[in-house]
Amino acid sequence: MYFGLRDNKWKGYYWLDYPKLAQRLAEDLKVADGVKLIATKYFTSRISSPEDKRKRQLVYIEALEAQGHLEIFYGNYRENDYFCTGCNRRNYISHEKQTDVNIAVHMLSDAFQDNFDTAILVGGDSDLVPPINKIRELFPSKRVICVFPPKRVSKELQKASNGVMHLGEVDLKNNQLPNQITKGDGFILERPEFWRM
Repeated sequence: MYFGLRDNKWKGYYWLDYPKLAQRLAEDLKVADGVKLIATKYFTSRISSPEDKRKRQLVYIEALEAQGHLEIFYGNYRENDYFCTGCNRRNYISHEKQTDVNIAVHMLSDAFQDNFDTAILVGGDSDLVPPINKIRELFPSKRVICVFPPKRVSKELQKASNGVMHLGEVDLKNNQLPNQITKGDGFILERPEFWRM
């Protein structure tokens, strides 16, 4: 989601309310009368630098936690070094690790525990095709719907899933967290100025 928003230059929508968005997506699917959203799971990795970006992410995660109605699962970043022949220096590139595996494990685990009739996967990474295929093979009555963030589409996911949806700007605009959120201890979290529209 983040990279799709970044590529569209939509930083004003980074303050996304995932439980609210998930509820809206569940209602739009109209799987059956009385559709009930059971859980919203958010998969991410904490960044360590640069400091200003790390602080914005921390505020956002705390804001999501303060709102409640979701579980957060963390992967991690691994730094790989490389030698840049252009500047003749050793540099580092961070790669997010474990997030896709965490999503796959939870999708399969939730299917085996009969925690859903329809799973809504927001993302566009084709690495998630194998768990979707396995769910559809083992549980033919369960559905997996892929929801693609802006500028993110995977033909492989389209083929593997029971259906697809595409998030547009209206979806993002209508599902933002409040600009100020009060935590249980009274501390007020504010949308970072850098993320304001």
